[in-house]
Amino acid sequence: MTSGELVDAVLRGDAAAQRRAIAKAITLLESTRTDHRAQGDELLTALLPHTGKAFRLGISGVPGVGKSTFIEVLGLYLIAQGHRVAVLTIDPSSSVSGGSILGDKTRMEHLSVHERAYIRPSPSSGTLGGVAEKTREAMLVCEAAGYDVVIVETVGVGQSETAVANMTDMFVLMQLPNAGDDLQAIKKGVMELADLVVINKADIDADAAMRAQAQIASAMRLFGLVNNAMANHGGEAQAAAYDSFWHPQVIQLSALHKQGVDDFWAAVTQFKNIQTANGRLAERRRHQSLAWMWERLDAGLKQAFRQDPAVSALLPTLVADVESGRIPASTAARNLLAAQSGRAPAAIK
Repeated sequence: MTSGELVDAVLRGDAAAQRRAIAKAITLLESTRTDHRAQGDELLTALLPHTGKAFRLGISGVPGVGKSTFIEVLGLYLIAQGHRVAVLTIDPSSSVSGGSILGDKTRMEHLSVHERAYIRPSPSSGTLGGVAEKTREAMLVCEAAGYDVVIVETVGVGQSETAVANMTDMFVLMQLPNAGDDLQAIKKGVMELADLVVINKADIDADAAMRAQAQIASAMRLFGLVNNAMANHGGEAQAAAYDSFWHPQVIQLSALHKQGVDDFWAAVTQFKNIQTANGRLAERRRHQSLAWMWERLDAGLKQAFRQDPAVSALLPTLVADVESGRIPASTAARNLLAAQSGRAPAAIK
């Protein structure tokens, strides 16, 4: 299938042909082959005018918090409301074997077979931040195919999962009751980035869920202490300005019992309306596009460095020197950088 045929199938194919085309397009974009990268760039450029109409929702949380269960319940709820839902799940890659289980799709057994849903699991492949290297590209393919809600589920490893906040419109952090005291809530780096915090499994211990909600809400008020002070003491004009921006909320739900999903989507809708009206949503996407460009530059420079002939020639010797303790790792790194720029003879030693 040519790039033109693939684009046409993604945009206008029937249900079965479109699903195959989406899968092929994402596989092409995830490929590391040089010719595939060029084809992928051509594909994205052709699809780009058809993107941008979906709402992008990032969901993070520690393993066991119930992300997959919640996403399936939410996805089926949204489909019942007339939406088409795409879910991009990221599975951690083994640091030993390099493989991934990619089991999230099996946890969403009802959503995965629905004709108005598309689920794509991808390995993290060593990428930090809880997402895969090509998650942005996969998101654009799904948008071009007409999915109006795109959900990105992160790896679920803890405080480092901040990358998803830089590629979605809204970042949701899922928490468990009894997940720590109020100081623990403040310490978590992702807490400051969350637009909405969800206490899942609230049905297990209602008192613990209520305490967690109060503690996290208190911590999030501390993050926004200055804005709260402006709203409370700055007069009516500043209070009105305060109300024109979204302020993070904390809600409870039970995905297993399908309780609280409507409240969750009501909060998401409120967020979308407020941030669209004040221009923050468009500004966020502009910043994300620039961040994406710099991320791809960093990745491209790293790949070009590894493929440089001078670096390849020098690398085995310097690796052996570092392993044996003859030179520090910092010196070896500086020598390799000098080799790439053509100053290797002066840099060695």
